[in-house]
Amino acid sequence: MAKRDYYEILGLSKNASVDDIKKAYRNLAMKHHPDKGGDAEKFKELSEAYAVLSDQQKREAYNQFGHDAFSQQYSQEDIFRGADFEGFEELFKRAGFGGSPFEDLFGQFFGFGRSRGGRRKQYGADLITDIEISLEEAAKGVKKDLNINHTRACIHCKGSCAEPGSEKKTCDTCKGNGQVQHVRSSGMMRFVSVSTCNKCRGEGVIITQACKTCRGSGVQYQEETVKVDIPTGIENGMRLRLDGMGEAGHDGSGDLYVNVFVKKHSLFERNEDDLYLKIPISFAQAALGCDLEVPTLFGKARLHVPAATQSHTMFRLRGEGVPNLRSHSKGDQYVQVVVKVPDKLSTKQKELLKEFESESNKKKGFFDNLFC
Repeated sequence: MAKRDYYEILGLSKNASVDDIKKAYRNLAMKHHPDKGGDAEKFKELSEAYAVLSDQQKREAYNQFGHDAFSQQYSQEDIFRGADFEGFEELFKRAGFGGSPFEDLFGQFFGFGRSRGGRRKQYGADLITDIEISLEEAAKGVKKDLNINHTRACIHCKGSCAEPGSEKKTCDTCKGNGQVQHVRSSGMMRFVSVSTCNKCRGEGVIITQACKTCRGSGVQYQEETVKVDIPTGIENGMRLRLDGMGEAGHDGSGDLYVNVFVKKHSLFERNEDDLYLKIPISFAQAALGCDLEVPTLFGKARLHVPAATQSHTMFRLRGEGVPNLRSHSKGDQYVQVVVKVPDKLSTKQKELLKEFESESNKKKGFFDNLFC
C-alpha cells in the first residue's frame, strides 16, 4: 500500500511553519496515542511524519523527492559515466544513512563491500517550553523546577512494544534486515532501490502479541518534574537544552529546549551586562552635593554626588552590573540623577526661593539679566 503524504497525515500545507508542524503533531499525538485509547498504527504514522518534517534537511529532501528521498536509486551506467557522487553522498546524509554510497552500490552490484542492512535509527521528537525568571535570578543564577508531560519508554515492556514473554518472529519479507531491495532492469541498465520494509516498519521482526499496557507503541505519557539549572548572566530569550528529556523514541529520546524569558524589573533596565537606574534628588542636594545610598541587584552601594550637579547627569558604579555568562566578569551600573521639582511649596519655602533668586540675580552681569 502506498504511503500517505506526510503533510496530509498532519493536516498541513507544504508552507506550514515549524511551529505549525509541532502544534499539529502534539494535538494529533494526544488524540491517537494508544495510552489514550488511540490507534497504535496511526500514532506510528504520525511520529514518522513528524520525524521527517521537523528536521529541516529531511524536510527539504522530502519536498523535492517525496518518499523516494529515503530510498536511493542508481544505475550501473551512472557509475561508469562518472555520475555525481557528491550528490549521491548528500542524498545519503539527508536520508539518514551513514557510510559511503560507493561501498553500498558496489556491494549491491558486484557482491562485495559492507552491507548497510537494518533500519535507520529513530529518535524521539524534541520538545520546546518556556520559563520566566526575575532579573535577580538571571544575575545570580538559579535552579528551577519544571513540570513536563512527555513520553517515556513503557515500564511494562521496557520499550520493546511486545508483551513480556511473547514471541518475536523474523520478518519474512525483509528476512530480518529491516529493508527491502528492489531491482529493475531496463536494457543495459540495472536500477536498485532500497527502502524500509513496510511489513515490519524497519524493525526486522514481527511482534506476535502487542504490549497490553502501551498497546504496541513502546511508550507511555508521563508527567515529570525536572531541574533546570539556569546559569549566571543568562540573557532574555536565550535557550537551554536538556539532553534526552524530549519524547521517547525507539533508539533514544529527543531533547527538551527551554526558552528563558527575564521579567521586566521595576527599578533597573538591562543592556547586555550593564544596568541602568534613575534616582530622584532635590534641588538642594544637586546644588550643595550629597552622598546617596542607591540599590543594586546585590545589595546597596554609596554614590557621591558633587556640588552643582546638573539634572540627568549619569554616574557609573563599577562592577555592580550583571556577571557575564561566559567570563563571569561583572558589568557596571549607571545611575542617572534627576532633579525633582516639588509639587507644593510652603510659604516659608517660597520666601526662601525668592530670596535665593534675588541673590542670584545680583551676581549676574548686565547681559545675563537681559536673557534670564
